[in-house]
Amino acid sequence: MKIAVLGAGAWGTALAVNAARAATAGVARHQVTLWARDAAHIAALQSERANTRYLPGIALPHNLQLQGGEASLGQTVSGQDLIILATPVSAARGMLQHLQHADVPLAWLSKGFEAPLLATPAEAGLSQPFGLMVHEVRAQVAINLRAGVLSGPSFALEVAQGQPTALVAASAHAEVREALVAAFHNPSLRVYASDDVVGVEVGGAVKNVMAIAAGLCDGLQLGLNARAALITRGLAEMTRLGVALGARAETFTGLSGLGDLVLTATGDLSRNRKVGLLLAKGNTLPEVLASLGHVAEGVYCARTVVQRAASLGVDMPIAQSVVALLDGKLTTSEAVAMLMGREPKMEISAR
Repeated sequence: MKIAVLGAGAWGTALAVNAARAATAGVARHQVTLWARDAAHIAALQSERANTRYLPGIALPHNLQLQGGEASLGQTVSGQDLIILATPVSAARGMLQHLQHADVPLAWLSKGFEAPLLATPAEAGLSQPFGLMVHEVRAQVAINLRAGVLSGPSFALEVAQGQPTALVAASAHAEVREALVAAFHNPSLRVYASDDVVGVEVGGAVKNVMAIAAGLCDGLQLGLNARAALITRGLAEMTRLGVALGARAETFTGLSGLGDLVLTATGDLSRNRKVGLLLAKGNTLPEVLASLGHVAEGVYCARTVVQRAASLGVDMPIAQSVVALLDGKLTTSEAVAMLMGREPKMEISAR
Protein backbone atom coordinates (compact mmCIF):
# COMPACT_ATOMS: atom_id res chain seq x y z
CA MET A 1 0.00 0.00 0.00
CA LYS A 2 1.22 3.51 -0.85
CA ILE A 3 0.54 5.95 1.99
CA ALA A 4 1.05 9.73 2.02
CA VAL A 5 1.13 11.46 5.42
CA LEU A 6 0.62 15.20 4.97
CA GLY A 7 2.05 17.11 7.92
CA ALA A 8 5.40 16.51 9.60
CA GLY A 9 4.56 17.55 13.13
CA ALA A 10 4.91 15.15 16.04
CA TRP A 11 1.84 13.03 15.31
CA GLY A 12 2.21 12.86 11.54
CA THR A 13 5.87 11.92 11.89
CA ALA A 14 5.11 9.31 14.54
CA LEU A 15 2.46 7.58 12.45
CA ALA A 16 4.64 7.64 9.35
CA VAL A 17 7.58 6.22 11.32
CA ASN A 18 5.41 3.47 12.82
CA ALA A 19 4.02 2.41 9.44
CA ALA A 20 7.41 2.54 7.71
CA ARG A 21 9.07 0.60 10.51
CA ALA A 22 6.35 -2.09 10.33
CA ALA A 23 7.06 -2.40 6.61
CA THR A 24 10.77 -2.82 7.35
CA ALA A 25 9.94 -5.65 9.75
CA GLY A 26 8.04 -7.41 6.98
CA VAL A 27 4.65 -7.00 8.64
CA ALA A 28 3.20 -5.09 5.70
CA ARG A 29 4.48 -3.94 2.33
CA HIS A 30 3.85 -0.22 2.57
CA GLN A 31 5.56 2.68 0.84
CA VAL A 32 5.22 5.66 3.18
CA THR A 33 5.84 9.29 2.21
CA LEU A 34 5.92 12.10 4.78
CA TRP A 35 5.19 15.57 3.38
CA ALA A 36 5.38 19.06 4.91
CA ARG A 37 4.51 22.46 3.45
CA ASP A 38 7.78 23.89 4.84
CA ALA A 39 10.49 22.68 2.47
CA ALA A 40 13.20 23.75 4.92
CA HIS A 41 11.69 21.53 7.61
CA ILE A 42 11.77 18.52 5.29
CA ALA A 43 15.33 19.35 4.26
CA ALA A 44 16.32 19.22 7.94
CA LEU A 45 14.59 15.84 8.31
CA GLN A 46 16.45 14.54 5.25
CA SER A 47 19.85 15.66 6.50
CA GLU A 48 19.36 14.54 10.11
CA ARG A 49 17.07 11.55 9.47
CA ALA A 50 15.16 12.69 12.57
CA ASN A 51 12.49 15.26 13.40
CA THR A 52 14.45 17.05 16.09
CA ARG A 53 11.95 19.92 16.14
CA TYR A 54 8.84 17.92 17.00
CA LEU A 55 9.94 14.37 17.84
CA PRO A 56 13.54 14.41 19.09
CA GLY A 57 15.30 11.13 19.70
CA ILE A 58 13.39 9.15 17.06
CA ALA A 59 15.34 8.02 14.01
CA LEU A 60 13.48 8.05 10.70
CA PRO A 61 13.47 4.61 9.01
CA HIS A 62 15.61 4.49 5.88
CA ASN A 63 12.59 3.55 3.76
CA LEU A 64 10.50 6.56 4.84
CA GLN A 65 10.34 8.93 1.88
CA LEU A 66 10.30 12.69 2.47
CA GLN A 67 8.75 15.45 0.36
CA GLY A 68 8.54 19.17 1.09
CA GLY A 69 7.15 22.39 -0.31
CA GLU A 70 3.67 23.37 -1.38
CA ALA A 71 4.55 22.86 -5.03
CA SER A 72 5.28 19.18 -4.37
CA LEU A 73 1.89 18.38 -2.80
CA GLY A 74 0.26 17.28 -6.05
CA GLN A 75 3.16 14.98 -6.86
CA THR A 76 3.13 13.56 -3.33
CA VAL A 77 -0.54 12.53 -3.34
CA SER A 78 -0.55 11.28 -6.93
CA GLY A 79 -0.72 7.50 -7.17
CA GLN A 80 -1.25 6.94 -3.45
CA ASP A 81 -3.66 4.37 -2.01
CA LEU A 82 -4.34 6.32 1.20
CA ILE A 83 -3.88 9.95 2.23
CA ILE A 84 -3.46 10.92 5.88
CA LEU A 85 -4.06 14.56 6.81
CA ALA A 86 -1.84 15.24 9.84
CA THR A 87 -2.23 19.00 10.11
CA PRO A 88 -3.74 21.07 12.94
CA VAL A 89 -7.49 21.70 12.73
CA SER A 90 -6.76 25.26 11.60
CA ALA A 91 -5.26 23.96 8.35
CA ALA A 92 -7.87 21.28 7.64
CA ARG A 93 -10.25 23.41 5.58
CA GLY A 94 -7.61 24.55 3.11
CA MET A 95 -6.15 21.06 2.74
CA LEU A 96 -9.54 19.44 2.23
CA GLN A 97 -10.41 22.01 -0.41
CA HIS A 98 -7.15 21.24 -2.20
CA LEU A 99 -7.74 17.48 -1.97
CA GLN A 100 -11.49 17.48 -2.60
CA HIS A 101 -11.15 15.58 -5.88
CA ALA A 102 -8.85 12.89 -4.52
CA ASP A 103 -10.07 9.48 -5.66
CA VAL A 104 -8.60 7.46 -2.78
CA PRO A 105 -9.52 7.13 0.90
CA LEU A 106 -8.44 10.00 3.12
CA ALA A 107 -8.38 10.34 6.91
CA TRP A 108 -7.46 13.19 9.22
CA LEU A 109 -5.74 12.99 12.61
CA SER A 110 -6.89 16.43 13.85
CA LYS A 111 -8.77 16.67 17.15
CA GLY A 112 -10.75 19.83 17.83
CA PHE A 113 -12.83 22.60 16.32
CA GLU A 114 -11.70 25.20 13.82
CA ALA A 115 -12.07 28.88 14.67
CA PRO A 116 -15.44 30.43 13.68
CA LEU A 117 -15.51 31.64 10.10
CA LEU A 118 -15.50 35.39 9.57
CA ALA A 119 -17.76 35.29 6.55
CA THR A 120 -17.92 38.01 3.94
CA PRO A 121 -21.34 38.75 2.39
CA ALA A 122 -20.47 36.40 -0.48
CA GLU A 123 -19.72 33.65 2.03
CA ALA A 124 -22.74 34.29 4.22
CA GLY A 125 -24.24 30.92 3.30
CA LEU A 126 -21.32 29.20 5.01
CA SER A 127 -21.22 31.36 8.12
CA GLN A 128 -22.02 30.04 11.59
CA PRO A 129 -21.56 31.49 15.06
CA PHE A 130 -19.17 28.72 16.09
CA GLY A 131 -16.33 26.61 14.72
CA LEU A 132 -16.79 23.20 13.14
CA MET A 133 -15.24 19.79 13.57
CA VAL A 134 -13.34 18.43 10.60
CA HIS A 135 -16.12 16.12 9.41
CA GLU A 136 -18.40 19.18 9.28
CA VAL A 137 -15.77 21.12 7.33
CA ARG A 138 -15.49 18.22 4.87
CA ALA A 139 -19.27 18.32 4.36
CA GLN A 140 -18.89 21.96 3.28
CA VAL A 141 -15.82 21.85 1.05
CA ALA A 142 -15.21 18.23 -0.01
CA ILE A 143 -18.59 16.51 0.06
CA ASN A 144 -17.61 13.76 -2.41
CA LEU A 145 -14.38 12.84 -0.66
CA ARG A 146 -14.35 9.33 0.81
CA ALA A 147 -12.96 10.23 4.19
CA GLY A 148 -12.86 9.59 7.92
CA VAL A 149 -10.85 10.10 11.08
CA LEU A 150 -8.14 8.12 12.86
CA SER A 151 -8.24 8.89 16.57
CA GLY A 152 -7.88 7.45 20.06
CA PRO A 153 -5.56 7.51 23.09
CA SER A 154 -2.13 8.07 21.60
CA PHE A 155 0.93 10.09 22.50
CA ALA A 156 3.06 10.59 19.40
CA LEU A 157 6.31 9.67 21.15
CA GLU A 158 5.03 6.27 22.27
CA VAL A 159 3.64 5.46 18.81
CA ALA A 160 7.00 6.36 17.26
CA GLN A 161 8.78 4.18 19.81
CA GLY A 162 6.56 1.24 18.92
CA GLN A 163 4.87 1.12 22.32
CA PRO A 164 1.52 -0.76 22.33
CA THR A 165 -1.29 1.57 21.22
CA ALA A 166 -4.91 1.17 20.13
CA LEU A 167 -6.73 3.55 17.79
CA VAL A 168 -10.14 3.77 16.16
CA ALA A 169 -10.72 4.33 12.44
CA ALA A 170 -14.10 6.00 11.93
CA SER A 171 -15.84 6.61 8.63
CA ALA A 172 -19.21 6.20 6.99
CA HIS A 173 -17.33 4.48 4.16
CA ALA A 174 -16.29 0.86 4.70
CA GLU A 175 -13.51 1.38 2.14
CA VAL A 176 -11.92 4.06 4.33
CA ARG A 177 -12.15 1.98 7.50
CA GLU A 178 -10.63 -1.03 5.76
CA ALA A 179 -7.81 1.05 4.26
CA LEU A 180 -6.87 2.48 7.66
CA VAL A 181 -6.84 -0.94 9.29
CA ALA A 182 -4.73 -2.37 6.44
CA ALA A 183 -2.32 0.55 6.61
CA PHE A 184 -1.68 0.83 10.33
CA HIS A 185 -2.71 -2.36 12.13
CA ASN A 186 0.53 -4.05 13.20
CA PRO A 187 2.04 -5.74 16.28
CA SER A 188 2.49 -2.42 18.10
CA LEU A 189 -0.62 -0.64 16.81
CA ARG A 190 -4.12 -2.10 16.99
CA VAL A 191 -6.80 -0.38 14.90
CA TYR A 192 -10.52 -0.84 15.57
CA ALA A 193 -13.22 0.29 13.13
CA SER A 194 -16.27 2.47 13.78
CA ASP A 195 -18.91 4.20 11.67
CA ASP A 196 -19.66 6.84 14.34
CA VAL A 197 -17.59 9.72 12.98
CA VAL A 198 -19.46 12.29 15.08
CA GLY A 199 -18.81 10.45 18.33
CA VAL A 200 -15.15 9.87 17.59
CA GLU A 201 -14.61 13.52 16.66
CA VAL A 202 -16.48 14.89 19.68
CA GLY A 203 -14.46 12.65 21.98
CA GLY A 204 -11.18 13.74 20.42
CA ALA A 205 -12.07 17.43 20.71
CA VAL A 206 -13.72 17.68 24.12
CA LYS A 207 -11.20 15.52 25.98
CA ASN A 208 -8.62 18.27 25.43
CA VAL A 209 -10.77 20.75 27.32
CA MET A 210 -11.30 18.28 30.16
CA ALA A 211 -7.55 17.64 30.31
CA ILE A 212 -6.95 21.33 31.06
CA ALA A 213 -9.35 20.99 34.00
CA ALA A 214 -7.60 17.81 35.15
CA GLY A 215 -4.23 19.55 35.02
CA LEU A 216 -5.65 22.36 37.12
CA CYS A 217 -6.94 19.81 39.61
CA ASP A 218 -3.55 18.12 39.90
CA GLY A 219 -1.66 21.42 39.95
CA LEU A 220 -3.72 22.59 42.91
CA GLN A 221 -3.04 19.22 44.63
CA LEU A 222 -6.74 18.54 45.14
CA GLY A 223 -6.12 14.81 45.35
CA LEU A 224 -6.91 11.63 43.47
CA ASN A 225 -10.56 11.64 44.54
CA ALA A 226 -11.03 15.01 42.85
CA ARG A 227 -9.27 13.86 39.71
CA ALA A 228 -11.47 10.75 39.46
CA ALA A 229 -14.61 12.83 39.95
CA LEU A 230 -13.53 15.35 37.33
CA ILE A 231 -12.74 12.69 34.70
CA THR A 232 -16.03 10.91 35.35
CA ARG A 233 -18.13 14.07 35.15
CA GLY A 234 -16.07 15.23 32.17
CA LEU A 235 -17.01 12.03 30.37
CA ALA A 236 -20.66 12.72 31.16
CA GLU A 237 -20.37 16.22 29.64
CA MET A 238 -18.62 14.85 26.56
CA THR A 239 -21.31 12.21 26.09
CA ARG A 240 -24.18 14.69 26.46
CA LEU A 241 -22.73 16.95 23.81
CA GLY A 242 -21.95 14.07 21.47
CA VAL A 243 -25.42 12.55 21.68
CA ALA A 244 -26.97 15.98 21.08
CA LEU A 245 -24.86 16.26 17.92
CA GLY A 246 -25.98 12.85 16.69
CA ALA A 247 -23.36 10.48 18.11
CA ARG A 248 -24.03 7.15 19.80
CA ALA A 249 -23.60 7.14 23.58
CA GLU A 250 -21.64 3.87 23.55
CA THR A 251 -18.87 5.44 21.47
CA PHE A 252 -17.84 7.47 24.52
CA THR A 253 -17.07 4.34 26.55
CA GLY A 254 -14.55 3.36 23.86
CA LEU A 255 -11.09 4.39 22.75
CA SER A 256 -11.95 7.83 21.40
CA GLY A 257 -14.06 8.70 24.45
CA LEU A 258 -13.04 7.29 27.82
CA GLY A 259 -9.70 6.01 26.51
CA ASP A 260 -8.50 9.31 25.09
CA LEU A 261 -9.90 11.25 28.03
CA VAL A 262 -8.05 9.17 30.62
CA LEU A 263 -4.78 9.37 28.69
CA THR A 264 -4.92 13.11 28.07
CA ALA A 265 -6.16 13.97 31.57
CA THR A 266 -3.54 11.92 33.42
CA GLY A 267 -0.52 11.46 31.14
CA ASP A 268 2.61 13.52 31.66
CA LEU A 269 3.06 13.89 27.88
CA SER A 270 -0.29 15.69 27.57
CA ARG A 271 0.10 19.30 26.45
CA ASN A 272 -3.46 20.16 27.46
CA ARG A 273 -2.95 18.77 30.96
CA LYS A 274 0.26 20.81 31.16
CA VAL A 275 -1.75 23.97 30.44
CA GLY A 276 -3.83 23.32 33.56
CA LEU A 277 -0.76 22.48 35.64
CA LEU A 278 0.97 25.72 34.68
CA LEU A 279 -2.13 27.84 35.23
CA ALA A 280 -2.42 26.33 38.71
CA LYS A 281 1.12 27.52 39.41
CA GLY A 282 0.12 31.10 38.64
CA ASN A 283 1.43 31.39 35.08
CA THR A 284 -0.56 33.57 32.71
CA LEU A 285 -2.07 31.99 29.61
CA PRO A 286 0.41 33.75 27.24
CA GLU A 287 3.28 32.46 29.36
CA VAL A 288 1.84 28.94 29.27
CA LEU A 289 1.40 28.92 25.49
CA ALA A 290 4.89 30.32 24.95
CA SER A 291 6.39 27.52 27.03
CA LEU A 292 4.66 24.64 25.25
CA GLY A 293 6.27 24.82 21.84
CA HIS A 294 3.38 22.79 20.38
CA VAL A 295 -0.32 23.43 19.81
CA ALA A 296 -2.63 22.67 22.77
CA GLU A 297 -5.95 22.27 20.95
CA GLY A 298 -8.01 22.48 24.15
CA VAL A 299 -7.12 26.15 24.56
CA TYR A 300 -8.36 27.01 21.10
CA CYS A 301 -11.53 24.92 21.02
CA ALA A 302 -12.83 25.31 24.60
CA ARG A 303 -14.97 28.32 23.73
CA THR A 304 -16.46 26.57 20.71
CA VAL A 305 -17.30 23.52 22.82
CA VAL A 306 -19.25 25.75 25.20
CA GLN A 307 -20.93 27.59 22.32
CA ARG A 308 -22.01 24.37 20.65
CA ALA A 309 -23.33 23.03 23.96
CA ALA A 310 -25.27 26.23 24.67
CA SER A 311 -26.84 26.19 21.21
CA LEU A 312 -28.13 22.67 21.92
CA GLY A 313 -29.18 23.29 25.52
CA VAL A 314 -26.47 20.94 26.86
CA ASP A 315 -25.11 21.62 30.35
CA MET A 316 -21.27 21.55 30.45
CA PRO A 317 -20.14 23.19 33.72
CA ILE A 318 -16.55 21.90 33.58
CA ALA A 319 -16.03 23.23 30.05
CA GLN A 320 -17.65 26.54 31.06
CA SER A 321 -15.25 26.85 34.00
CA VAL A 322 -12.26 26.18 31.75
CA VAL A 323 -13.36 28.94 29.36
CA ALA A 324 -13.86 31.40 32.21
CA LEU A 325 -10.41 30.51 33.53
CA LEU A 326 -8.74 30.91 30.12
CA ASP A 327 -10.52 34.23 29.61
CA GLY A 328 -9.28 35.50 32.98
CA LYS A 329 -12.80 35.81 34.36
CA LEU A 330 -12.10 33.32 37.15
CA THR A 331 -9.02 32.53 39.19
CA THR A 332 -8.02 28.88 39.60
CA SER A 333 -9.50 28.73 43.11
CA GLU A 334 -12.70 30.43 41.95
CA ALA A 335 -13.09 27.89 39.12
CA VAL A 336 -12.86 25.01 41.59
CA ALA A 337 -15.24 26.71 44.02
CA MET A 338 -17.78 27.25 41.24
CA LEU A 339 -17.79 23.56 40.34
CA MET A 340 -17.96 22.33 43.93
CA GLY A 341 -20.70 24.82 44.80
CA ARG A 342 -23.19 23.55 42.24
CA GLU A 343 -26.57 22.39 43.48
CA PRO A 344 -26.95 18.64 44.20
CA LYS A 345 -28.70 16.60 41.52
CA MET A 346 -29.26 13.05 40.30
CA GLU A 347 -26.09 11.59 38.81
CA ILE A 348 -27.98 9.96 35.94
CA SER A 349 -31.33 11.48 35.00
CA ALA A 350 -34.17 9.24 33.90
CA ARG A 351 -34.80 9.42 30.16
